[in-house]
Amino acid sequence: MQDECVSMFKGDMIFDHLVLSVSNLNKSREFYSAALLPLGIELIKEDDGCMGFGKNNKASLWICSDKIIQKPMHIAFIANTRNSVDMFHKAALAAGGKDNGNPGIREQYHPNYYGAFIIDPDGHNIEAVCRNAV
Repeated sequence: MQDECVSMFKGDMIFDHLVLSVSNLNKSREFYSAALLPLGIELIKEDDGCMGFGKNNKASLWICSDKIIQKPMHIAFIANTRNSVDMFHKAALAAGGKDNGNPGIREQYHPNYYGAFIIDPDGHNIEAVCRNAV
């Protein structure tokens, strides 16, 4: 499988879902819809001040409007290709994210760790990572 990343979990997620509080739901909808699209992650459901993002009609990331925002978190998404990491970074910047690390190899994590980092509108460090050797 050319340019396909191999997850340490062989495609299995280690959590059912994650809820992230945001200060501006509309701004976050625009940011996450654009930034996650290159990773094949899309907005699946909106309900009562929350948005569910995921794949295959399963929302795993919930973005919810709240007055209390948790301290900035680091969330890393699996990318299927290095190109999708590049596209994530470009789309996230265009959607208002702030660069926190250009796409590239991070050998300190793993010899094939190719990642990019973006700060979202609420200060969360959002990453896309591919562990493919190519």
